[in-house]
Formats: sequence, C-alpha cells, structure tokens
Amino acid sequence: RAVRTVFVTLYEQGLIYRGDYIINWCPRCRTALSDLEVEHEDHNGHLYYIKYPFEKGEGGAIVATTRPETMLGDTAVAVNPNDERYRGLNGKRLILPLMNRRIPIIFDEYVDMRFGTGALKITPAHDAHDFEIGLRHNLDVIKVIGEDGRMNEQAGPRFQEQDRFECREAVLDALREEDLLEKVESYQHSVGHCYRCRTTVEPYLSKQWFVKVKPLAEKAVVAVETGATRIIPDMWTKTYFEWMNNIRDWCISRQIWWGHRIPAWTCEKCGELIVAMDRPTACPACGGGVLTQETDVLDTWFSSALWPFSTMGWPDNCQTLKTFYPTSVLVTGFDILFFWVARMMMMGLHFMNEVPFKDVYIHALVRDAEGKKMSKSTGNVIDPLYVIDAFGTDAFRFTLAAFAAQGRDIKLSENRIQGYRHFINKLWNASRFSLMHLSDFEPDASGQDARNLSLADRWILSRLNGVVETVTTSLDEYKFNEAASALYQFVWHEFCDWYLEMIKRVLYGAVTSSDGTIQTHSPRDETTRFVLWSTLSATLRLLHPFVPFVTEEIWDKLPGTEGSIMKAEFPATSDVRNDREAEEAMEVLIGVVSGIRNIRGEMNVPPSLFVEATVQAPDEGLRELLERHRDMIVNLCRLKSLEVTPPGTRPASSATAVFGNCTIFVSLKGVIDFEREQGRLNKEIAKITRELDGIGKKLSNENFLLKAPQEVVQKVREKGEKLAEKKNRLQENLGKVSQLATDA
Repeated sequence: RAVRTVFVTLYEQGLIYRGDYIINWCPRCRTALSDLEVEHEDHNGHLYYIKYPFEKGEGGAIVATTRPETMLGDTAVAVNPNDERYRGLNGKRLILPLMNRRIPIIFDEYVDMRFGTGALKITPAHDAHDFEIGLRHNLDVIKVIGEDGRMNEQAGPRFQEQDRFECREAVLDALREEDLLEKVESYQHSVGHCYRCRTTVEPYLSKQWFVKVKPLAEKAVVAVETGATRIIPDMWTKTYFEWMNNIRDWCISRQIWWGHRIPAWTCEKCGELIVAMDRPTACPACGGGVLTQETDVLDTWFSSALWPFSTMGWPDNCQTLKTFYPTSVLVTGFDILFFWVARMMMMGLHFMNEVPFKDVYIHALVRDAEGKKMSKSTGNVIDPLYVIDAFGTDAFRFTLAAFAAQGRDIKLSENRIQGYRHFINKLWNASRFSLMHLSDFEPDASGQDARNLSLADRWILSRLNGVVETVTTSLDEYKFNEAASALYQFVWHEFCDWYLEMIKRVLYGAVTSSDGTIQTHSPRDETTRFVLWSTLSATLRLLHPFVPFVTEEIWDKLPGTEGSIMKAEFPATSDVRNDREAEEAMEVLIGVVSGIRNIRGEMNVPPSLFVEATVQAPDEGLRELLERHRDMIVNLCRLKSLEVTPPGTRPASSATAVFGNCTIFVSLKGVIDFEREQGRLNKEIAKITRELDGIGKKLSNENFLLKAPQEVVQKVREKGEKLAEKKNRLQENLGKVSQLATDA
C-alpha cells in the first residue's frame, strides 16, 4: 500500500512518466538497469575508422567507432558546426556502407572535434547521446539489436540472428571486402557491465517508467547543505553533491520476477493508461472492461527508498511513525550511498517533509593485511566465525573498532586480532584481581572520603574523568577508533600497569582478626576499595559498546550492580574529578619509576635482585614529592634504598637515566658482572650483524627484487629495519656497560 501510494502520487504530480528512452539493457537478465546498476571497467578495445561514401561525387566522410555493429542502425553522421574541415558539407548526404541507405550529414555542437576524425556516426536506438541528437534533428530511429543481444531483421538478412559481438567481426570483414575499413587503432575505453551477471550492457531504446528526480534531488541537496543531515566522514559529502547535482531521470521499471508490480493498466479497447491504487473495473475513458496490468515490476530500490517511513506504518499517521521518524543515524557502506541513502533522502523529504535521518555514517571496508579486497578466489578471506572461535567475539569487535578510522579501510590480519585478545585477557585478569579484593565490599554503605584519597586514587579518578570525556566525544563524532584507542591506553597502561600496582600494598595490608576469619580495613583501605570499585564499574560501562560479552560477565560479579550492564547509566564527566595537580605529580613519579625500570631492563638486572638508586633533583618541591612517595618508588622498583638529593657527583658504577629535571642513578656494583655482560652483548650484536648481512645481500639481488612478490620484499625490508634498530640499542647498552666496567 505504501509503494502504490508513492507511485500513484508521483504519477499524479507529473514526477513519474512512461516513455521511449535509451536505457541500460542486460541481454542475459533481460531487464533494464539504472545507471547505478551498471559497473564500468576499462577495456582494451579498438577504434575502427570507416569510410561513408558521398551520395554523389568522389570521396566521403571517415567516422571512428568502437562498436561497428551498430552502424547498421545509423541514420546520420554528425559534425561540429565549428569544425573547418566539414564546413562545405552542409546539405550533403552519405551512403551507409553495407546497408546502401542514404543518410544526412548534420551539424551539432555536441560532437567532439578532437575525437577520431571529428565525424560521429549517429545511431539513435543504441546510444543515449545519439538518441538526444536524433530528437533535436528529427532523425529516424532504427533498432538493429534485439532484447536477446542478437541482430534483428532491421540489420539485414546478411547479419540477422547473429550475436552482437559475432556481428561485429562479420561487419568488419564485409567492410574490408568493400575496402571501406580505413584503419584500426588500439583504444582503451570504459565498458558498462551488469552488476548482477557481468554481461556487457547494451544501450537500448525501450518504453520504460521513469522518475523525474531533479525536483526531488534539489531538496535532498539543500538538506545536506544546511546541516539537516550530516554525512560522516565529510569526504563523502562532496561525492554526494556531485552525483545529486548531475542526476538523470531514474528508470524504475524492471523486467524481472521480483519487486512490486507497477499499478498501471491499459484498456485494450481504447489504449487508455490508468494508474490507480486499486485495480479498476472499467476504463474511465471508454467504459471498456478488458484492462491489462503492466507486467513490469518496480526497481527494488524504489520500495527500499521508502523504508524509513513505510516500515513505521505509513501512509497511516500512526504513533510508531510519530515516535521513530526521523531516525537519528543510518550506518551504511559507501557503495550504496546513491542506490539507497540518497533515494531515502529524496522520498523522505517529499512525503514526510523532513529528512529521514540526522546523520549518515559511512563505515570502512574490511580488507586483508595487504589492503586487498577479500576474495574467495584469491584465498585471502578471513572467516569471522573462525576468528570468533579462535580469538573471541570481543577481541574481534574491538579490533574492528580500533582500526575504524574515518575515510580509511581496515587492513585486517589475525596477528592484529591476537593482539587485542591479549587486551581482553588483561581486562579479565585485572577484573579478577579487583573482584578478589571487593568480595566483602558494599558500595552502598561506603563512600569516597576525599580526606583519605591517596595520590594514586586522585590520579586514577582524574584520568578516568579524562577518558570518559574522550570516549563520549569520540562516539558523538563517530570516531570509534579514537574511542577504542583511549580505552586501550587507559585500561592497559594506566589502570592495570600503574594504578593496580600502586594500590597492591594497601589492598594486601588488611588485618586478620584473632579468629582468623574477619578482615578489618582502615579508612584509607575503604577509600581505595571504593575508588577501585567505581573505576572498574565506569570502565566496564565505557567498554561495553565495544566488548559486550566479557563486560556483561564481569558486571554480573561486581558488587552493587543489578540487572544487565546494557541498562546501566553511561559514565558522565565531572569537573570535580579534574585533578591537574595529581596528574602532574604522578607524571613525575611514573617517569622516575620508568627510568629505574628501564635501567634494570637495559642492564639485564634480574627481577629478583634489589638495587640501590639515587635521584638528583634541583627543585626542593620535586625532592619533597619524591620523599613523600618514597615507599611507592621503592616498592615498584624493587630497591634496597632510595636517596633523593640535590644535583651532585655521579655515584660510582651507576647507570644513568634522565626524566625532566630528575637525574636517575642505579648502582650496579656487585649486581652484574660487567665483563660477562659485555660478552653477552657482543655475542648478541654479532648474531644480529650476520642476519643483517644476509638481508643486505637479498635486497641487493636484482632477481629477488624483480621476481619476489612486493609484499615479500617489503617484509624483508621491515625485518632489516627492526634488526638495525635492535643492534643500535645493544651497541648503546654495550657502551654504557663498558663505561661502568672502566669506572669499577
């Protein structure tokens, strides 16, 4: 009913009409195709130069064509009136080769003087531009190719029943026999194919139904120009405008067995055409009772264009329609921006007087790791069901979100999914650790006492507030990759790597009562547990749109939750939580701890060994900060001792690191065997040098560079770059160890 209502209304408004027009015809599917259903591909063909003799006198006109078989239906040859070469041909006629039909020479400014010889054969029945020229010059229209792609009786008995491409060769042979084929040139041009079956499309004169879309498109253009509808990313807005501003009438009739049948009837008695909602019983013009319904059906995109309101009960003015039209966002691929999105815009604005959606988000395409489109024939398809079984749904979802940068396709590989599986595991293990310390926690009976907040507590709450703001803004702007990146950074590097490590001493500092079963906590412990609970709770809610399953599972076990996490309130930002002082202080402490840890790693100090460290800082406030949080640094770095002093001499046999105004020293005397470490580093450097020599020989081999696949060559180059970087680091460490050995 909705489809018929739209069709009848547009017909009565003069926006739907039936007429003869050149359409895209698929000889295999035996149906018309819209311009959008034709996929063009560059084709290495030929340009054939054919001589059309003058009716009287010597000589003739040379025309160039890529489709010589259509010349059998030529009704004129056109030249540009500004072309000096053809000024004297006004009023002359030519003899159409092979058909011996007289055709006129006409003058039309459409003709491109630079193409071929500047003379254009005109076949109104088999070319859209020729059809328009034919209308302007009142030319005859002769169809020589039938619906099945074979030549018909108008092509003459010599070529009748031949396939169009078979006929091409026969026409060329005949032209050679008559010495009328002047020359043949290689020529690359775009050839249209049916999007369903890949058959070469035939321009074909046919009676079809059309929508005058220009009046509808104008409203849809204004809607995007004024911001009533946004297209995201914005790069697609320009494409939308280019197509809408150059739109052609839409052929909506199809000769296939699916789609809504066109509600039009023809009176067999007088030929009257009746378009109506319901089947008429008699002809309104003559009263005849024999009425035949149109056998064509509507393009399925016609009915799909009504989706935003037809699915809501339209044409009835029901409550569902009032509630849900317009929708907020449409998520789709760029390949149906015009097939569907633009047409929904046009129909929505025309029939509902309002845009069907506020935002159109054009998502990326998923390609393989090399950026190639996935194809079963090339074997580079990543099966999502296999990925889900191997890595988990949440890891797969988060990977896609993390790489969904606007305007860029996603290069997907199993290694990338594996990396985000580690992230899901990290979240799971951090949650298990947190829940272990929240087993007897009652958030309703607890509160966050600002007086008992540690620096770590203040810092994580401030960082949480920042990530809530980033994620919310990114989701509002459809920048899913930025939201995923912010969550990854926060969960892995701030919540897990730092906050949980910093509060372990507080959490494990619980006191066991005399009977060995009851644990008591200090006010600081309770505050930290509240901060841990609230941070984990907010983090799960932030992550839920990306990783719904694991967050639902953890949420169910988190104290103080009720029902599904889907119904929980999404976290909101709070100005009170912004704590710049805590963030700046923690930046210093993290920098110092990282400096000491880097020294331990570079110098291969075993984790089990405790070392001595000195931090020299010129600023008294900085030294006071380090002293105040001495226990945290000692604990996180596994130190015997930590000395905080003003700048002075460098302690003997100590490795050095710098962070900001802090100079960090770690004493290695008696901790490592300098000579043994030098030997280990030299051995490692020698091994990498051998590998680099092999890679160098490979990359200097011309045969390898020419014959190996480009992706293989690139991988070898990347491996060489990584090894060279590793060798540089090892050499730097060797220099440091050698200096320490000298000092000792």
